[in-house]
Amino acid sequence: MRKFIARRLLRAASKRYGYDTTYLEVMLEQSPSAFFKFAPVAKAADYRKVVPIEASFAARIVGAMTEDCGPCTQLAVNMALEAGMEQDQLEAVLRGDANGMTPAVALAFQFAVAVAKHAADSDTHRDAVRDRWGEKGVIDLAMALQMGRTFSMIKLALGYARECRQVSVAGHNVDVVRQPV
Repeated sequence: MRKFIARRLLRAASKRYGYDTTYLEVMLEQSPSAFFKFAPVAKAADYRKVVPIEASFAARIVGAMTEDCGPCTQLAVNMALEAGMEQDQLEAVLRGDANGMTPAVALAFQFAVAVAKHAADSDTHRDAVRDRWGEKGVIDLAMALQMGRTFSMIKLALGYARECRQVSVAGHNVDVVRQPV
């Protein structure tokens, strides 16, 4: 029964977001215990206590772009739009245009890029996040960044990350600038 419900939820999410969940369905069929251990990660992906939703999604999208070549980034974009993130902010994040971002989005973006790149100045960005939102803000953005990477990496490791795709915001294609790691 649990597998039946999980399969229906996966297919509903696939339809809702236009995202291929085959890799998760295979995990469910081949290793249900692994699937049900992994499933709570989806809830962890929504963790946010103090940073604005746009800042959280900026970090999450950076995480997806670090590991992905389109579909998982598109999923994060679709979820951000659904959550109310402004289209211009999404496009600025995808293009890596910090000047086009609000200060909160730019701060989250710069922190996420620095951490993803293991940059020497990541402490500076972390301190700026801490100054603005406190330690809880650092935790919020760390969770968003890592959760943005997690599904992409599982999909890649299982051999299902074979499709590259143009990312669009509300039907408008955006030239994504992948953050080098």
